[in-house]
Amino acid sequence: MTAKSVLTFNNASLSYPPRTKRDKPQLVLDNIRLSVASGEFVVVIGRSGSGKTSLLNLAAGFHQPTSGAVLLDGKPITGPGAERAVVFQNDALYPWLSARDNIAFPLKIKGLGKSEQNRKADELLAVVGLQNAGDRKIWELSGGMRQRVGIARALAAEPRFLLLDEPLGALDSLTRTRMQGFLLDVWSRSKAGAILITHSIDEALMLGTRIVVLSPNPGRLATDLEVDFSKELLGGAKPEIIRNSPLFKHTEEGLTNLIHSLSPEEEAAA
Repeated sequence: MTAKSVLTFNNASLSYPPRTKRDKPQLVLDNIRLSVASGEFVVVIGRSGSGKTSLLNLAAGFHQPTSGAVLLDGKPITGPGAERAVVFQNDALYPWLSARDNIAFPLKIKGLGKSEQNRKADELLAVVGLQNAGDRKIWELSGGMRQRVGIARALAAEPRFLLLDEPLGALDSLTRTRMQGFLLDVWSRSKAGAILITHSIDEALMLGTRIVVLSPNPGRLATDLEVDFSKELLGGAKPEIIRNSPLFKHTEEGLTNLIHSLSPEEEAAA
């Protein structure tokens, strides 16, 4: 990937239809203005009801904005596309296929021959550290290994953006910590842009080049913060050293206070 790409939310709002005739449409995201470029790792955090996953769904093309627009390199996104690969918390792999064949599936859709599919799949298995697991079925793999296969499958289409919906949320704490470093390394080598949804402030700080905080009900952009801890991690710094630094602790405390502060609507009702 050589050309720079930009994913843009241009005053994008999203409402869900009313559940009953008495209800009003539910405004989920309100007037989101945000741009994410190739080589950026933007992490979106916020309380429940802030529309984090809805934001990702707009980027993926699963939903269309009620007003405003979501653009890829200036063109409106009208549906899912191979240039925007989605990785879910549930790995969403095909259990009847081997790890190799799961990764090769997007390549098959693109029309590549079987030998080329296998060659590229094996290259990606090596990238994610599973070069000896290509013939194993998905049910034979651990949770962390399955997520690696899912990320490799996403990379197979050579996307311009990785859209990650809490991909590490279902893992135990030790595996999650290891996978954070792995995910950061894979993203760095891919040169793609990334949007990650997470509930973990610690994870946001460790992985993001920017942290976007959404306020809840409806989701609005509360802050957009540039951070550098991921560069330290990529540079070989130990995670525990980063987490114990005064700057990390200060930033974590500030984000925690911001996320848990009352919204103006809640203050008025208190």
